[in-house]
Amino acid sequence: MSLLAPSLKADTWLAWRDRLLASPRFQRWATAFLPTRFIARRRARELFDLCAGFVYSQVLAACVRLRLFEFLAERPATVAELAPRLTLPLEATERLLEAARALRLVERREGGRYGLGVLGAALLGNPGVAAMVEHHRLLYGDLRDPVALLRGERDTELSRYWAYARRAQPDAADAAQVADYTALMSASQPLVAGEVLDAYPLRRHRCLLDLGGGDGTFAVAAAARAAQLRIVLFDLPAVAERARARFAAAGIADRATAVGGDFCRDPLPCGADVVSLVRIVHDHDDEAALCLLRAARAALAPGGTLLLAEPMAEAPGAEPVAAYFHLYLWALGQGRPRSAQRLAELLQEAGFDDVRRLRTRAPLFAGVLLATATGASRSVNYA
Repeated sequence: MSLLAPSLKADTWLAWRDRLLASPRFQRWATAFLPTRFIARRRARELFDLCAGFVYSQVLAACVRLRLFEFLAERPATVAELAPRLTLPLEATERLLEAARALRLVERREGGRYGLGVLGAALLGNPGVAAMVEHHRLLYGDLRDPVALLRGERDTELSRYWAYARRAQPDAADAAQVADYTALMSASQPLVAGEVLDAYPLRRHRCLLDLGGGDGTFAVAAAARAAQLRIVLFDLPAVAERARARFAAAGIADRATAVGGDFCRDPLPCGADVVSLVRIVHDHDDEAALCLLRAARAALAPGGTLLLAEPMAEAPGAEPVAAYFHLYLWALGQGRPRSAQRLAELLQEAGFDDVRRLRTRAPLFAGVLLATATGASRSVNYA
């Protein structure tokens, strides 16, 4: 009987596995042996995708920037018809179309024409994805030297873009400084809002405090789902001003209002029986995230509900989320992706219990946690 500790046994086995997988001789054998052939080819494809992923992203970026999907949605077209619309030479147009076809963004049709592929059509139906692709120009610039980025050797485009990141007084940001980021979040919010509201309908609640709610995209979607719901949105003053205009345009100004402030310094409006945090917590480091969650707890009476929604690390089917957000948020200068378990720990530390995870149809975009406020309320009336 072996006396090795379980962890040492595992390390020994994994070291043997790693040597085997790294062996060119084993790799050749595995691709030829029928029972392992499929697995070996899949692993080779996965490794190639990791090596070529940046090229894939640039093919997509070119398609979005040149509005290729919009042109093909009008009607399928030949290379000669598309070249002048894309303002590209004929050969470059063909190269882009063939690269996009390999990625299932476009597909060949009869008569030498190209039409939308399954992924191109899906992207066209989600304008928030195209907005993020455009936005990624900043991220790609920051990632041109990933080692320098990780060592913190230079300022990043993303941290400058998000004007109120790392500020001593983020509520001092003016309308121009918050406009681009707020618009980006708004463009990508409808899909997330639908996932969250399908997972947790708000019909049983009377008042929602949407904390960090941006220009009100989620709040407007919530109001449309629950006619009885009153809404209070809290965000930076310049962002709250945009939300007021959004509420007026949506015709819900009689039951939705927006309050400006800084959640770490200003008391939140009280009286809500549910607080929502939609794609907010992962933008903050642990200390600021705890401050945010404690502020939410202070705004709720005992028994009140917290609704937390964001992409979560380690979610089944959404594992790439962690790889993406670890580097994106590092370039941003703050925040980190967290697992549901880690978020539950922060919630409990902030004064919540009965943390439950709700199922969503698209965990890649959003996971949802529900938590209940415990103990005596520390709410402060907001004048």
